Amino acid sequence: MSEVNEAADRQIVRPSGLAEEVYRRIRADIMSLKLPPDTRVSVDSLARELGVSQTPIREALSMLEANGLVSKKHFTGYATAPRMGRAQLDELFEFRLLVEPHAARKAAEAMAESDIGSLASGEGAPSHDGFADMDTEFHKLIAQGGGNHLIADSLARLHIHVHIFRSCFRSEIAEEAVHEHDAVIKAIRARDGAAAEAAMRRHIERSYGRLRDFIE
Repeated sequence: MSEVNEAADRQIVRPSGLAEEVYRRIRADIMSLKLPPDTRVSVDSLARELGVSQTPIREALSMLEANGLVSKKHFTGYATAPRMGRAQLDELFEFRLLVEPHAARKAAEAMAESDIGSLASGEGAPSHDGFADMDTEFHKLIAQGGGNHLIADSLARLHIHVHIFRSCFRSEIAEEAVHEHDAVIKAIRARDGAAAEAAMRRHIERSYGRLRDFIE
């Protein structure tokens, strides 16, 4: 495919929800490291690449700033957020350990059967990026299944940063995570709140250990 055709494929043609679509495109570029951490984001370049005006680009960047994925710097414009350091990783997983086991217990008790059927461990994911998408969906469905939308929204934002951090260091799928997800799903299907809480706690503790090793 020619460079002209590739550029045309990147351009956004739908007028409705334009800022949201631009947001999704830039977010995907950040998560895939096409836009690496602590990198300047050019509004002009994005407008040309996506075939839109600067207005939806700026609106999308404001949305990304609210999620902590970019920051606006005086005189220099927008830049992607720096990669998390050890202290930030510790704080993030401390929060996850406080919230997600509780969310898993609530999901086991209240999650709709149709949503339980949608839970996937990530086994068979074609790539690290594919697993990241499935992992995000897995944790989102469980958080939503407990009925607390504030928890679900907060965790959705945090998981983006976890995946960006992971992508900086490893490209393979963590098979251990797949087995840990299976244990959580099994407990939720059994409507066993205590087992779901314990399985989620083990998963988060082990996930933390896998990531912590990269910055020690």
